Amino acid sequence: MTTNDTSTPNLAKPRIGGSGIFSAATGNAVEAYDWSVYALYATFIAKQMFSPDDPASAFLSTLAVFAVGFAARPLGGWLFGWIGDSMGRKTSMMLCIGLASLGSLIVAVTPDYGTIGGWASFILVIARLLQGLAHGGEFPTAQTYIAEVVPAQSRGFWSSAIYFSATAGIVFATIMGAILSSFINNQAMASFGWRVPFAVGAILGLYALIMRLRMPESEAFEASKAQKGTGKTSLWTSVVQHWREALQVIGLTLGLTIAFYTWNVSAPSMAMSVHKVNPSEALWAGTAANVLFLFFLPFWGRVSDKIGRKPVLAVGFLGAAAAHFPAISLLDNTGFRLALAMTIVMFFIAAVASIIPAVFAEIFPTAIRNVGVAVPYSICVALFGGTAAFIQAGLNQAMGQAAGATAFGIYVAVSLVGSAVTVLTLRETRGSNIHDATLPPVAARVS
Repeated sequence: MTTNDTSTPNLAKPRIGGSGIFSAATGNAVEAYDWSVYALYATFIAKQMFSPDDPASAFLSTLAVFAVGFAARPLGGWLFGWIGDSMGRKTSMMLCIGLASLGSLIVAVTPDYGTIGGWASFILVIARLLQGLAHGGEFPTAQTYIAEVVPAQSRGFWSSAIYFSATAGIVFATIMGAILSSFINNQAMASFGWRVPFAVGAILGLYALIMRLRMPESEAFEASKAQKGTGKTSLWTSVVQHWREALQVIGLTLGLTIAFYTWNVSAPSMAMSVHKVNPSEALWAGTAANVLFLFFLPFWGRVSDKIGRKPVLAVGFLGAAAAHFPAISLLDNTGFRLALAMTIVMFFIAAVASIIPAVFAEIFPTAIRNVGVAVPYSICVALFGGTAAFIQAGLNQAMGQAAGATAFGIYVAVSLVGSAVTVLTLRETRGSNIHDATLPPVAARVS
């Protein structure tokens, strides 16, 4: 009979330090801000960075560049995951935030299409590729770090800091957009106002980089590094040996990433484009829904620490699938309906988002935890999260708004149900010891 070991005797104990957790979460918030600000201002970017001759095509091209940024994430996941497992979580996170901030700076200062023609679109693609590389490593490394430095018995609660910080970045970006839209007319916003959030992102990135210079390294990584010298298995061989866990990461990420980018990130922009919601109303609606999402996250994290990861994941995936079509039916040209629809679905998304960092950390051994999560996670987000807004807009244009919404809704619901099926393949890992360098957490429990 096995029991959960929350004290992790004779193994690396987590270094519980508020500064490290805060530094990891702050950098994650800045990267999420950098990433999501593009989706929020897609309608303005389309008018400035692409040919104005065909507005519909320009908007789709803007969303395509959003997807292109995701294409770099698997490479970033592998690169920064390898760095995180070989050189340290801290080193990986420092490099990620620096690269992401550089991408934001490039977008902020690049001349528009009317000034340099197609070069504007080309430079935009390069900036998004840089951010894609950075984001491919940031999220998995930050969630690995936080999971390793908090107590096992409250890992679900503390792991909610990952999506909490990411959502805080999204909220900040949305609030900034709402304020700018409220005080700057549409013509000025389209001309230069949309660049302000990117410039702010570059400055915030520098601040986060300085914070991460001072953060402590994970003791679990340090213990793992010391043990690696006694083993003969290469990092790549270890990753291949854990292919089942990699498939589980993909299966769990599938529904979450499609639903998250559909509702938490792209919904205000899509509402402006499809339902003609006033830009200011749409951005404030997105802000209100995401603020509520912040409260949902620690709630679900705490619940998972009490009853387990699997039931919370199942409720989240199936609940979001069931709520999608009712939420879509609420949408009209008002910001209030948009906020209500977003909040309903996001309540269930929060159940998954709050604990998925803990779940990922709990199914891999320390020695390959960073790259083991980063590569399959980034591949899945690139294939499905990055294309969600583009597929949604493409279906609306090809099939009409009503039929397109139905087709896309089926796509979202099927992905969520698929992730719910993946939950059945998991072992319950609540309270597992994750501080052994070579054993998976369940195997590392004390008999």
